[in-house]
Amino acid sequence: MNKRKYIVLCLCGFMMACKSEIHSQEKMLRVKEIEFKGQADLEEVSQLLEQHTELQAIDLINWDQFSYRPNVSFRIAHSNNAIWIKYYVQEKNILASIGDTNGPVARDSCVEFFLDPLGNGNYYNFEFNCIGTVHLAYGPGRGQRQFVDPKTIGKLIEVQSTLGSQTFTERTGDFSWELTIVIPAGILTHNPEIKLKGLESTANFYKCGDATSQRHYLTWNPVGTEKPDYHRPEYFGKLIFQ
Repeated sequence: MNKRKYIVLCLCGFMMACKSEIHSQEKMLRVKEIEFKGQADLEEVSQLLEQHTELQAIDLINWDQFSYRPNVSFRIAHSNNAIWIKYYVQEKNILASIGDTNGPVARDSCVEFFLDPLGNGNYYNFEFNCIGTVHLAYGPGRGQRQFVDPKTIGKLIEVQSTLGSQTFTERTGDFSWELTIVIPAGILTHNPEIKLKGLESTANFYKCGDATSQRHYLTWNPVGTEKPDYHRPEYFGKLIFQ
């Protein structure tokens, strides 16, 4: 074996080992079912999540050039074929410039939930800025997204922020905010009649702020890309809906 071929084989082996290490870190989260008769309002959802679920951290820095780490965590459950999520954020800068559904909320103080219901590479990117403006699309990759109709989003998804719902320019200080969200399975428009109970999916949870003074990119499950890229379902963790 010549020296060049040996070096190439070593490099390939190293890259495969690195990729294998990232995938070996794949997280798994069992999503508890909370039984509730009738339609829970957002205050009840918040309280039930507090009572019956554990905090999960969104704290991984995958890209060293973006070292700022806000304190971010979430709770998740499902009930009556809807996903319940509550985010908790502590950060130095908050921004809420986007008020239109499906606008570029990732520029603001933003939390995100990417869900691949069937684990086949086709996923929904649920993105919420700190005042609850929703961005939602579906597809197999960043360049192949299909927006969900804003009217459908407004009708089905419920969001409540402790910061209210009015847009504002960046504020600097020490801020804490919470976001409670109800995502009914009906919003998964490309997977009609899907049942959450017993479903095994893949997903990732994120925090970002593209246009904030301290740009940052945190993830729940590790992402092994060279640059920040959340649209990579191969780096999603596992969600098992009990």
